[in-house]
Parts: sequence; C-alpha cells; structure tokens
Amino acid sequence: MSIFSRVFGSGKVEKVNTELKDEDYLELDNVTEKIGKSKILVKSFMIREFGDIKEPIDALREGYTISLINIKPLKDKDLVELKRTISKLKKVCDAIEGDIAGFGEDWIVATPSFAEVFRAGAKPTVSKEIKTEVKDDDF
Repeated sequence: MSIFSRVFGSGKVEKVNTELKDEDYLELDNVTEKIGKSKILVKSFMIREFGDIKEPIDALREGYTISLINIKPLKDKDLVELKRTISKLKKVCDAIEGDIAGFGEDWIVATPSFAEVFRAGAKPTVSKEIKTEVKDDDF
C-alpha cells in the first residue's frame, strides 16, 4: 500500500445509505426563543412624568435589561414627582435584588440582579480570597 493510499484512502467511492427511518428522526425544541432571551440589553428611557416609569420597571422585572434613565425633564418640571419616581425605582430594584445609582445630574442606572453598579471607593460585594503567602509547593 502506497503512502498516498494510506493518507487519501484507496480512491474507491463507497455508497452510503442515506435512507432514514421513522425512529431516526429527532424532534427539537424551539431553541431560538431561549437564545434570544439570554442576551443582555442596555436601554435608555426618558422620564417626563411619573407614569413614564412603567416601561423601565417592566424591563427591569424581565431581568435582561440594564436601564439608563434620563430624569432631566421631570427634574426641571416637578421635584416632588422626581422624588416619588426615584423612590419607586429604588423599591423595585430592592425587590428584584438589583442595583440603582445616579451618575451625572440627569441620569440614573438601574440593573437587575445579575449586575452591580461600580461605585468609586466602595468595595465590591464579591469577596475573593487573596493569597499573600507564597510557598515552594505553589510552583
């Protein structure tokens, strides 16, 4: 047997049985729906009045959306409504174990439970053990 026949085969074409029987079929679930919901979405919202809060709250409750909320129009219009709106957002974030923080003077970020807002000077909530001692066994 030559080296070419070992690498590339004997050159003979074999007929493959491509006929399927009923027991060879496999039923698949609708996988595209699960994949579409697993993506994280960052979406911006503008709050002009207290009623506008429904859309960002619904997005947060779904659990796949990080909400960037512009509060400038409400801030310029009515500070009492602004306080009520922010209080409602905080309650929702607490209920879903999310996080909320302001950045700048006109924006709020609200996240579901899988994300955390970085705050300068604050320690992260995830604790990691730091190894300070190095031994010969480590190498």
